[in-house]
Amino acid sequence: MTRFPDFDDVRAAARRLEGHARRTPLLADTPLDGLTGGRILLKLETLQHTGSFKFRGAWNRLVQLNATERAAGVVAFSSGNHAQGVAEAARRLGIPATIVMPSDAPRIKLQNTRNMGAAIVEYDRRRESREQIAARLAAERGATLVPSYDDPDIIAGQGTTGLEIAEQAAEHGLMLDDVVVCCSGGGLTAGIAIAMAQLAPLAGVWTAEPAAYDDHRRSLAAGRRQRNEPDAPPSICDALLAPMPGELTFAINQPLLRGGLAVSDDEVQRAIVFAARTLKLVVEPGGAVALAAVLAGKLEVRGRTVAVTLSGGNIEDALLTELLTTN
Repeated sequence: MTRFPDFDDVRAAARRLEGHARRTPLLADTPLDGLTGGRILLKLETLQHTGSFKFRGAWNRLVQLNATERAAGVVAFSSGNHAQGVAEAARRLGIPATIVMPSDAPRIKLQNTRNMGAAIVEYDRRRESREQIAARLAAERGATLVPSYDDPDIIAGQGTTGLEIAEQAAEHGLMLDDVVVCCSGGGLTAGIAIAMAQLAPLAGVWTAEPAAYDDHRRSLAAGRRQRNEPDAPPSICDALLAPMPGELTFAINQPLLRGGLAVSDDEVQRAIVFAARTLKLVVEPGGAVALAAVLAGKLEVRGRTVAVTLSGGNIEDALLTELLTTN
């Protein structure tokens, strides 16, 4: 039976991460306050090792492997940010790593993963199952499979983001009303929701997703997991294209979340440009959906204190240049 992570697991993860992961800033007092009428706090996981929050969960999972497991290596599957998080954690711990990645993943994410020493096995995300490929590789090698979200240690590691948000908001003398989280499989959301339930129980936690991949929003409304359409149109949010909420993550999220928000690719593009031009921050599409939801008015924030995750900053140079040139 799968173990459900709790707040003690998040605290334990924070101790393991101390001195290894960055305590990223919670940025306050930006032009967003005047634009929205709320107090918007930006959690800058773009500044985490490897450019996303994923290092947190990867380190918490890998550092607990014993010597035999470390020698056998790890296998993960990811469109890019979990790949880099696992690759970097493995590099620091001296663990061989193989990552199953879609052939259409952004080149920067593929190259960064290779640069960290991981071997990459590419697949066609439309016709092949990354889960099946990774499971076969792990079984053949006796390696440990490191899921990107449906794992209690991964969730607990990501939950340290929420732990920091609550602590840093308190340092600002603020009480959180809402937290908006960029969401794909739901690991970051679940970890943050666990932390908020303990440290800021009155705060509403919301998912933010691309409009054609809003499986959490629909699942929360329906009361059961909903799958995205297999022929859903492509989205620039390459990091947020999981087919449906994780089984474990949804079991955690369903009772703890307030609801889900969905944004269009155009709204995401505007958020990326706003972050670059106005906030002087580089944010990738999947890392900008929560900001896009606030900017587009998907959540009423006037008079409220709202934390927003900027969950990743690994954007292709060409895409950022195009967006800044054409918007």
